[in-house]
Amino acid sequence: MTLARVPDGLDAGLALLDRQIVDCDGRPVAKVDDLEIAYDAEGRPYISALLYGAGAAGPRIRGGVGRAITAIWRRFRPEFDPRPARIPLNHVSGIDSAVHLSIPVTAIDLPVTTWVNDRIIRKIPGAGHGA
Repeated sequence: MTLARVPDGLDAGLALLDRQIVDCDGRPVAKVDDLEIAYDAEGRPYISALLYGAGAAGPRIRGGVGRAITAIWRRFRPEFDPRPARIPLNHVSGIDSAVHLSIPVTAIDLPVTTWVNDRIIRKIPGAGHGA
């Protein structure tokens, strides 16, 4: 498994937050809504995963709107204490104007996209039969 080529010093907020995530074939996946931070054996912080979706974006938005987004997201999740969707950093192959992954979008759990496809898109006559 190849790790991403990331500079030693990186302004994570500027370089990662709100960037488009694209899969290994250049297809859009999501936007980076937050970062998961972990600590190594010496206590130094590092980015362990990219977080995306309403579960990650809601807490970043101030006030009632952010609280409402988070509450609605929690309501639709079956888990007692749901966690935001995440992509481990070892799947990142590069960072430029977008965050590039080494895996296809089909290997990523996209709960909202899956729900919309299953409940809405597939019910449209002719959906999935286009060129």
